[in-house]
Amino acid sequence: MITQTGCDIVNIIELNEQQVEQIEEKLTAFDDRFIPQKLEGSIQIGIEENGQIVAGLDACITTFKILYVSTMFVEEAYRRRGLGKRLMEELEKRAMAMGVNTIRLDTFSWQGKEFYEALGYQVAGSYENTLDGYAEYFFVKRLK
Repeated sequence: MITQTGCDIVNIIELNEQQVEQIEEKLTAFDDRFIPQKLEGSIQIGIEENGQIVAGLDACITTFKILYVSTMFVEEAYRRRGLGKRLMEELEKRAMAMGVNTIRLDTFSWQGKEFYEALGYQVAGSYENTLDGYAEYFFVKRLK
């Protein structure tokens, strides 16, 4: 597709992996001017019973000492037994030891909205998609 911006004609193309890496590097270089301190690290913890993983989470440090929880799951048969709470408490403990001061995560309406609220996470934003029948919530929690 050819578009005109100002006096220039530009082509919109599909990016290959190398081009994606190039734009990511350029964004990182730009962001580095605004991010005073960088932390690196991740937390991947789980709970097992009889050699089987029944709950787990995956999180990584992004920017500004923020830990992003990308995955949190407890097997249905093990829910409402405090396992999710134990994982999140351990996550927060480890995050503070790493120098993290904020945790962020997102969840859909059928997942864990009330669970995260009960743990002190605050809704920072949300949207509802009535056409497809869901809502998504974005949570943050400042660590002490």
